[in-house]
Amino acid sequence: MRRKGLASMAVQTVSATQTVDLGPASGLSCRECGEQFPLGPIFACELCFGPLEVSYDLPLGDPEALRKRIEAGPDNIWRYAPLLPVPADVAQKPNLNPGWTKLVQADNLAGALGVEPGKLFVKDDSGNPTHSFKDRVVAQALEAARAFGFTTLSCSSTGNLAGAVGAAAARAGFRSCVFIPHDLEQGKVVMAAVYGGELVGIEGNYDDVNRFCSELIGDPAGEGWGFVNVNLRPYYGEGSKTLAYEICEQLGWRLPDQIVIPIASGSQLTKIDKGLQELIKLGLVEDKPYKIFGAQAEGCSPVSVAFKAGHDVVRPQKPDTIAKSLAIGNPADGPYVLDICRRTGGAVEDVTDEQIVDAIKLLARTEGIFTETAGGTTLGVAKKLIESGAIDPSLTTVVVNTGDGLKTLDAVAPTTGMTAVIRPNLDSFREAGLA
Repeated sequence: MRRKGLASMAVQTVSATQTVDLGPASGLSCRECGEQFPLGPIFACELCFGPLEVSYDLPLGDPEALRKRIEAGPDNIWRYAPLLPVPADVAQKPNLNPGWTKLVQADNLAGALGVEPGKLFVKDDSGNPTHSFKDRVVAQALEAARAFGFTTLSCSSTGNLAGAVGAAAARAGFRSCVFIPHDLEQGKVVMAAVYGGELVGIEGNYDDVNRFCSELIGDPAGEGWGFVNVNLRPYYGEGSKTLAYEICEQLGWRLPDQIVIPIASGSQLTKIDKGLQELIKLGLVEDKPYKIFGAQAEGCSPVSVAFKAGHDVVRPQKPDTIAKSLAIGNPADGPYVLDICRRTGGAVEDVTDEQIVDAIKLLARTEGIFTETAGGTTLGVAKKLIESGAIDPSLTTVVVNTGDGLKTLDAVAPTTGMTAVIRPNLDSFREAGLA
């Protein structure tokens, strides 16, 4: 086993008389040793401390019927309810109902990057209710919290998750209390606080926040709390699979040839790969090779460093980057990201803060999409990999944009502003060279 020092198991348990309905989910399995566990608010194996993930009884046998069932579903992630750990009536429950965001054919961007027309796409998850992909994973965790009888929804967050938890809790009638590093971007602080839950700043970086939450979850003070990315993590992570489902459905039920994904904890990348593999297993897409690429900021690039060095172990770093939503120095899924990128023939790369800002502006001026620093990181890495030849410009490539640039205005504000200030007359307009 490669991962050490996981947090202790949660004190919460599911009552023996409590019925847990999470649809096709059949249990939890350890990603390291394969040990099986019943559904519950646990996240680490009792035998080897490896991470747990959801196992399923998937609807095998009739791909065409399943495809039609999905296509007839709602325009959100619950169209994929037969493949997720949620009850069949999930769409009728109070939830933010995220998902089914745009897959933008980015021909202007393709031209700027030297990619063939019709081959480059941006999966724009800034269109979710709180303007980031985190709404997907929180919606999923919320249904597990309901099933296990929790009353408080919580998380450790680099910003986007805090807002998603606050909004989802408000909609569902839960109390929320979320924990963030004390020095987050002001836009993310305001967005997390506006929903009326408790927002607590912790002195330190995200890894310090996460350690604190792991202590709280093992203490009686945390009884009844569902931490979406700790004791509900196996269910939470499944929300990222819906990105894979949507991309393939929006491509006409086809796998992309290449996909570029940002890395924070690494969970999104591993679950997108899991989603692609499930679609193949179910016969919903034709099985063919695909490559997965991971993107990090140079100032927090432990997975990229390990990939380039040929290591299987990810050495923690102290983050120092404008891409604060990716600033996790000790990514939980780092080793699994390495496995996937190597297995698929992809890579993990990083870019500087300056390259991140340049990529944010490039996407905005070519496609009218204003991405946050995480998306700038992803596009910056895609650009770097295209230029190096690692990404084939003749193949279908998807770049994942995980959030809205309005959340990270400080990153571009110093180099972005008014073209000119003129007097309200035509002579001044002409003098400014604007005619």
